Amino acid sequence: MTTTTVLAQDPDELFDVVDERGRPTGETRRRADVHRDGDWHCAVHVWIIGIDGDEPFILFQRRSSDKDTWPDLLDATAAGHLRAGESVAGALREIEEELGIVPDLTALRHFGTRACVSAPQHDRIDRELQEVFLLRDDRPLDAYSPAIAEVAALARFRLDPLLALFAGDRDHAPATLLDAATGTTTNTDVPLAAFIPTTDNYFARVAIAARAALRGEAHVAL
Repeated sequence: MTTTTVLAQDPDELFDVVDERGRPTGETRRRADVHRDGDWHCAVHVWIIGIDGDEPFILFQRRSSDKDTWPDLLDATAAGHLRAGESVAGALREIEEELGIVPDLTALRHFGTRACVSAPQHDRIDRELQEVFLLRDDRPLDAYSPAIAEVAALARFRLDPLLALFAGDRDHAPATLLDAATGTTTNTDVPLAAFIPTTDNYFARVAIAARAALRGEAHVAL
């Protein structure tokens, strides 16, 4: 089952501008201006992890081709900006909006803040402070109904081969893809080039933290 809800990116959506340490500057600017000028702003990343049988897994989303940054590449399971005046708790709305599920937010686990400066693309400079969360959810992939305006597909990876890909020990990692437009699932091999490029090994660090959390380790940090 898929949803046809349209969640267009509004260039006039307002963001609070912060400094590189997350302190508000008192300025509020349009999304388009923030991304044009490289102003620091805040976002949330939620990573859904789980266990299927005895196999730990993590979900990525493949971003819609209509995204203004990094279209068609793999990213956090759900992510969203903090709108002007909005709290992190409010921004967690993105999980339900993007993925079509009602998550158990009591299972959320905050494990770090990431300062991200993306490579300039198409005259845009993206500087974000991202609050990063893990969310344990074992439901099957076909239980999700991704919003096709935001998400092209969901990709479920087993953690061990994914970490081997990030370590350079293999060329591809096996994944199961849920197509947002058709609701069908397929098995495929995914290369490193399918992920948003990072300079801080972000995805590998998240996968390592996910494995530790699923093993029941108490102290997990990004």
